[in-house]
Amino acid sequence: MISTDAWVLRAGPVGTAQQEATLTRETLSLREPADHEALVEPLTGSWEANMDHALARSPVDICRQRGEPAVIIGNSGLVRVLRPARSAPSPPQGTVCMLLPFGVRDPHGYVVRVHGYDAPGSYGLLARRIPLSAELLLPLPTDTPFPPERWAPALRYFTAWDNWHVAHRCWRAQMGDDDPAGHLVFGWGGGVALAALELARRAGFRTAMTAGTDARVALLRARGISPVDRRDYPHLAYHAASDRDRDRDRDGQRESEHAFLEKIAQLSDGRGVSILLDNIGGPLHEVTMRALARQGVITTCGWKAGMNLPVVRATECQSRHLHVHTHGWRFEESPAIRDYQERTGWIADVAHQHTHDFDDVPQLAREYAQGRVDDYYPLYQVNPL
Repeated sequence: MISTDAWVLRAGPVGTAQQEATLTRETLSLREPADHEALVEPLTGSWEANMDHALARSPVDICRQRGEPAVIIGNSGLVRVLRPARSAPSPPQGTVCMLLPFGVRDPHGYVVRVHGYDAPGSYGLLARRIPLSAELLLPLPTDTPFPPERWAPALRYFTAWDNWHVAHRCWRAQMGDDDPAGHLVFGWGGGVALAALELARRAGFRTAMTAGTDARVALLRARGISPVDRRDYPHLAYHAASDRDRDRDRDGQRESEHAFLEKIAQLSDGRGVSILLDNIGGPLHEVTMRALARQGVITTCGWKAGMNLPVVRATECQSRHLHVHTHGWRFEESPAIRDYQERTGWIADVAHQHTHDFDDVPQLAREYAQGRVDDYYPLYQVNPL
């Protein structure tokens, strides 16, 4: 058995309403690596929305879904090989790798269950040592000019790569060879949306994204993306507890929505958004649909604030709107995406941000849940790089 220091998510109580969870620090005994597995030490991890979902037990208690009393979460980051796999191709001892979180995948290479989240029997990165299938280890490029911590959140870029290319191809299916310079790609703020917008800008589109702090506004402007300061639209998104609250708040929402749509019209020469990156959902859905141009594409690979969205099918048909839903990326494309990042510099810039110590992981979890993390790619350290 392997003894490891870990932050553990325990299953919620049976027969009660779902309650938010907290991580507990425990020394666990894990199984020894199977023949196809390497023994690795997690290094730097990137906190992901699905970790927040796991702690909120929303939409499900993943421990109960997996049939396990305790789970170690964390599915984006770097590991170092301590002992290679015995009977499978494996990076050698000492190799620093990205974790590819394909717990279960379909026959076409797309993820069905996510390693370190809802894949049964998988160990995430919130532990000092774990066994890990060797095929999930993607080595960093040899002699890369980028420091390892810039690769830690790379899987958000992998997700953005897949979602952007599917959405772009869908847009082209209706718009032929129309010049992208006349079309706006817009994203609600987040790290995956930021990565996709950088691809959109490289493809010649106008780009814009919301931001809620001076630092994020400045970062977007520095990357050639038009910042849309969400503080200028304070009632754009809201959660009404009842119809009475909705009526009371409606005037404020209409005012913010009108001002926001005027901003979108200004950025798009009145067309609206040609490709809208929406990984938020819920409270922004109404204005998302109103901002979308004819022949527009709404694309999502996440659901941070709501999964169930109402759609008026007649309006969507008449406007020729296309809805794109993706999850992760194709396993076999992983090396090519990594190599594109290395070749072009399309990679996260985390040089000026704080990395949380392993002791401070619960603090990071609380700050993320409360919307108090200013970094697009919040990082935590498990073992020294």
